[in-house]
Amino acid sequence: MSLLNLGIVAHVDAGKTSLTERLLFEAGAVDSLGRVDDGTTATDSMELERRRGITIRAAVTSFALDDLAVTILDTPGHPDFIAEVERSLAVLDAAVLVLSAVEGVQPQTVVLWRALRRIGVPTLLFVNKIDRSGADVGRVLTDVRRRLGPHVAPLTRALGEGTRTAAAQTISLTDEATVEAVAESDDRLLERWANAEPIDQVEVAEALRRATAAGRLAPVLVGSAVTGAGLPQLRSALRQVLPRASEQQTPTAASVFAVDHDAEGARRAWIRLWSGQIRVREQLVVGDSAARRVTRIEVSRPGGLQDERRVRAGEIAVLRGLPAARVGDVVGRPPRRRAHRFPPTTLQALVEPLDPAQRTAMFAGLAELADEDPLIDLTLDEEAGEAAVRLHGEVQKEVIEALLRERYAVATRFLPTSVVCVERVAGTGTGLDRIKTGGNPYLATIGLRVEPAPVGSGVAFSPGVERGNLPPAFVAATEEGVRAGLRQGRFGWEVTDCLVTMTASGYYPRQSKPHQKFDKSVSSVAGDFRHLAPVVLRAALDEAGTRVCEPVDRVEVDLPDAAFGTVVSLLGRLGGTLQTSTTDGSHAHLEAHLATDQVPRLAARLPDLTGGEGLLVTALDHHAPVRGTPPVRARRGPDPADREVWFRDVPR
Repeated sequence: MSLLNLGIVAHVDAGKTSLTERLLFEAGAVDSLGRVDDGTTATDSMELERRRGITIRAAVTSFALDDLAVTILDTPGHPDFIAEVERSLAVLDAAVLVLSAVEGVQPQTVVLWRALRRIGVPTLLFVNKIDRSGADVGRVLTDVRRRLGPHVAPLTRALGEGTRTAAAQTISLTDEATVEAVAESDDRLLERWANAEPIDQVEVAEALRRATAAGRLAPVLVGSAVTGAGLPQLRSALRQVLPRASEQQTPTAASVFAVDHDAEGARRAWIRLWSGQIRVREQLVVGDSAARRVTRIEVSRPGGLQDERRVRAGEIAVLRGLPAARVGDVVGRPPRRRAHRFPPTTLQALVEPLDPAQRTAMFAGLAELADEDPLIDLTLDEEAGEAAVRLHGEVQKEVIEALLRERYAVATRFLPTSVVCVERVAGTGTGLDRIKTGGNPYLATIGLRVEPAPVGSGVAFSPGVERGNLPPAFVAATEEGVRAGLRQGRFGWEVTDCLVTMTASGYYPRQSKPHQKFDKSVSSVAGDFRHLAPVVLRAALDEAGTRVCEPVDRVEVDLPDAAFGTVVSLLGRLGGTLQTSTTDGSHAHLEAHLATDQVPRLAARLPDLTGGEGLLVTALDHHAPVRGTPPVRARRGPDPADREVWFRDVPR
């Protein structure tokens, strides 16, 4: 049986979970048709998902479609979880992008489409809710061509749209409009069409498959997940149009796209196997970890996960016995086009337990959640009793609160969200601390120079001329101390885009008193360099100076021409800067830069200013120096700028 790993993606409330439920029901994979509003769907298992009617964690389920085994990943639709979607897209053979026939192209639709194009996932568009009042498939297709791309090929049309009896009618592949649409994306068919040669359905079907697989064309179907209209044509397209999984036998290559824990608390790694096979008891190298033995394999099958002795190419499975596996790890060399990226977070909030006695339990729960999900960027300060979480949005707070309550029985609350800034080095500065000088209690001498590096380059550390003068362990410890010191700069924010170079070093060799073992009191150890480095670094940063930089988003707005001036005026009042703008005579498209903390104000005003027709898409673009007084972030732990306190609180 052939395999197809299929993603169902959409803007929230477009109906993707209902569509997944309908596909499962009509294939006999579930006995009854669940409803999102009732919290009875097969793929929404979290209590919060059922309560709010949204998908939060990507869910895996399977069904059989004649000779095709389809494994579906029902992904989140809320923009707070775009990173969850991206790592799921990375393991797909194809995707169905669901649009509402009423709302049309929405902000998350654009974000998802761009991710699908970037990763290279063949995509089929399904215009859902043709039975809803206000449905207008023609308007949606116009929006699709303007906002997503012109190369689409409608394969079905709506009859009686906007009524409960709405139906989907198949469009012949030899229809002139269909042939023209497919020919625009397939050179072989275009030549025959341009020469007015006879073209049959088989030729159009083959060209449609080629263009879809290459990402040059998106087939469009219409229907209703609630009534089942258009579902026979959709199932046919899944079998006949979308590319199937490769079943290449060698070499073994797999991607880890999720890590979670089962009901008993056992850790599981979800993988997509691209080629080869993995067997139970096999020694497996995942990522950079040492080889570990696979103790159990469960493969996604109709009806749920099933224990198997092996997983074969093309399948999605759960592996156990791999405690070091992380999301994004790979086995072997998976296809390069499947690489995915996580958008950086620009928001942060402190979380605290309602019952202070549960602080330790909260820390443990958060640490386990962060282990499952690399996008939960967690900072724990047990001494101060604080836990800070970087976020993609406000709904993510609810998810973390719900998981802590449901899984760990810890009730928590988040403090107000703040924007996460960074610090960049302004000039060049140096610092030097010598053994037994200036109150230095550590048996280490360190000299450091810090200087700016290109934006986006991150942090680089160089031993400089000390490379051969200092034992490697002490060099490594110095780098650890430097990187730890850069996590909190002069204003408390993380320092990035800089080069730190060692300019001096000194140490006491390993010594011992007569007839005794190693004596730490007169011998340098790695901890001396690790503890002293932040103090020297801070002196260098004070001399160089740092600038606090706030996150700035690139905002794209599609809006009616009549609202252009009003929206541009609002952007100006919010401190934004217009970059480009275009118009087709009725609709305008503008791109601007706007501070991240001002984006919610734009989003709140846009519907009123555009009569509900404005579409806003945002993404982090860069960090820019803060104008005026820079914000200060509360420091966690001792401050290396206060030498006396640091030397007291960080003893040798």
